[in-house]
Amino acid sequence: MIEAAGLTKRFGDKVAVERLSFTVRPGVVTGFLGPNGSGKSTTMRMIMGLDAPTEGTARVNGRHYHDLAWPLREVGALLEAKAIHPGRSARNHLRMLAETNDLPRRRVGEVLDLVGLAEVADRRAGKFSLGMGQRLGIAAALLGDPGVLLFDEPVNGLDPDGIRWVRHLLKRLAAEGRTVFVSSHLMSEMALTADQVVVIGRGRLIADAPVGELTGRSAQRFVTVRSPRAADLRAALEGAGATVADAADAADAAGGALSVQGMEAAEIGELAARLGVVLHELAPHAASLEDAFMELTEDSIEYRGEDALAGIEGGMR
Repeated sequence: MIEAAGLTKRFGDKVAVERLSFTVRPGVVTGFLGPNGSGKSTTMRMIMGLDAPTEGTARVNGRHYHDLAWPLREVGALLEAKAIHPGRSARNHLRMLAETNDLPRRRVGEVLDLVGLAEVADRRAGKFSLGMGQRLGIAAALLGDPGVLLFDEPVNGLDPDGIRWVRHLLKRLAAEGRTVFVSSHLMSEMALTADQVVVIGRGRLIADAPVGELTGRSAQRFVTVRSPRAADLRAALEGAGATVADAADAADAAGGALSVQGMEAAEIGELAARLGVVLHELAPHAASLEDAFMELTEDSIEYRGEDALAGIEGGMR
């Protein structure tokens, strides 16, 4: 288990993390989300004892990282894939870690097989691609067979097959009862991987909830309704306070499909029944994790692409 309590980190006048509290529990994959510069990497570094909190505490299994007798056996982390000596082979890099943590040498071969690097194990790590470096970092994190794992952007540089492999690996590790804490900017991948998400912005906690709860309460969710009396139904829905629009797909809109926000599917069905309006479709649609994330972090984005584009266009006039 990972517990952050009132974590604050200042770098001079800049507050990177401010009074951040959350718990990462075993048995689920917890996603750590936030815009660039939100404090995710700094938070992970504080958990791992690489940065000292200005205030607050970060504990792993009830203890500070530096109090763990054999850290690699309790906590595995991939925070920077290229944090390895470029002249060492992948095998020797892992052997060095194994020896300093009193781990059996056979474990090196096991994790190399697990991450798919057995055939290049004796190649210098400095010659590795970004994706291969990520796999080596994951191997190092798993070397001590720890119960707590932290991964900062683990799918960077991986091809689609590698991304799917990481997804299944994280789910399997959580299913084994481990604590799995992973940051990523790929919302579509987090939607497939994470059970719980911790969302931060400008160093502060914005949300800590299951993925389904987060997307379910988003304003972006809607209900598709199709009826041969779409015009009558639309008037009744708007009269009841719902927001109604033609379906986004032109063919659906031509077939009498409406997109309804502000009312649940059951409420829409009951209203149609009272009017005697036949429904051909009544389908609720949850917001995507990306929609929910953008909605939550709208006020926390420091650098907006639209602003930069407007500046470029203004300079060209």
